Amino acid sequence: MTLRPMNIDPTHLFIAGAWGPSLGGDVLPLLNPSDGSTLCHIAKGSAADIDAAVRAAQAALDGEWGRLPAFERGRILARIGAEVLEHIDHLTDLESMDVGKPLTQARNDVIALARYMEFYAGAADKIHGETIPFQDGYTVYTLREPHGVTGHIVPWNYPMQIIGRSVGAALAMGNACVLKPAEEACLSALAFAEICSRAGLPAGALNVVTGLGAEAGAALTAHRGVQHMSFTGSVGVGKVIQSTSAQNVVPVTLELGGKSPQLVFEDADLDAALPFLVNAGLQNAGQTCSASSRILVQRGVYDDVVARMGAAYRALKVGPAAADLNVGPLISNRQKGIVESYIAKGADLRMVAQAKIASDAPAGGAYVAATLFADVPPTHVLAQEEIFGPVQVIIPFEDEEEAIRIANGTEFGLVASVWSLSGARQMRLAKRLRAGQVFLNNYGAAGGVELPFGGVGLSGHGREKGFEALYGFSTLKTVAALHG
Repeated sequence: MTLRPMNIDPTHLFIAGAWGPSLGGDVLPLLNPSDGSTLCHIAKGSAADIDAAVRAAQAALDGEWGRLPAFERGRILARIGAEVLEHIDHLTDLESMDVGKPLTQARNDVIALARYMEFYAGAADKIHGETIPFQDGYTVYTLREPHGVTGHIVPWNYPMQIIGRSVGAALAMGNACVLKPAEEACLSALAFAEICSRAGLPAGALNVVTGLGAEAGAALTAHRGVQHMSFTGSVGVGKVIQSTSAQNVVPVTLELGGKSPQLVFEDADLDAALPFLVNAGLQNAGQTCSASSRILVQRGVYDDVVARMGAAYRALKVGPAAADLNVGPLISNRQKGIVESYIAKGADLRMVAQAKIASDAPAGGAYVAATLFADVPPTHVLAQEEIFGPVQVIIPFEDEEEAIRIANGTEFGLVASVWSLSGARQMRLAKRLRAGQVFLNNYGAAGGVELPFGGVGLSGHGREKGFEALYGFSTLKTVAALHG
């Protein structure tokens, strides 16, 4: 059984296990980042559609889905993971076309989605409470229970991966989900709903409502029937979601922006470091919250690193997603304009190199030449603000103290990396760097489904991935029995 391309109707929503148009019947155009053409139209969900989805989720909790034991939830998630891999070619093409990812990167995202389902399938029945020693005559224990209906607003840069780590964890804990994908890239979310249905997920356990963030997303955040919100996206929207959710006293997981540094010391293995220094900043055309956009380099190896990275940049090629080059288009021409405005702000800086845009790249595509700057002051706007595009800056430092000061010198705190052969230095910096994840002589740990992920400061709060995500998608109940 193979999914045919676009065998789902993208003008339909998925609510209560069934496909249908939005209640208002309105649609939105979905654009192809590679050439600017209209791929298709999607349903423009409204507050009424969100209400129907929340009610369907609550009905699932009150019905079959809420009665399933944890190991049965795990079996369903395992089947979903298997279905994802069975449809890997279709999902790869869909994500590449929709988001503008080179095919290899899109395929890796499909594999990651399957891996999340596999991980949470195995973890579903392994979340335990504890017994607590207390006064004589009491037995006290704790239970971990689902929040209930959880809302999930997923961005356009990594739809499948973020669905996996957010929805996968929520379902494993027994929550029922309402998913609002970004209006710029939602086809894989709709395909995922179809896969879940085929795998036997009970109706209403997952509902997908496409539409505008200011309408459908805002309605989901404000709905009184939602007991937990999960959001990945910009700092500005994250603040709005947290404020709105606070009116209903609803917990929120926020994974927001980043300005993540890699610190390269004089004793680093530069041959090992170079691929990470470049790729961690340019994956998905730099449209990654955890992108390494700042490269901090000790003076003794500074010129060498600048030369190596410059050569790597000049060898890069930018082009259509289907060409499977190093860097694809940005999600939209609007985003292209934002990134180009940042590059213009670097006119006073030393531009080391730019990648080449393929000569046959369609004129309507959102292409930006990956750009590398050096000798960048730590307080410069390019070293402080999240650009969300293929732009990296190299900043020199003298010693460990200065490196820490520069690395911690932004309002973000998502990821950091240390390149050094000194074990003592690695341990010191791992403690002192202000970040939710610190990598030693690597960056990203190949995605790390098992590794808790999240930030501090403007990078957000709460943790996704691993078992920590399951704790976040549950609430703790204490039971105290007096029996004499």
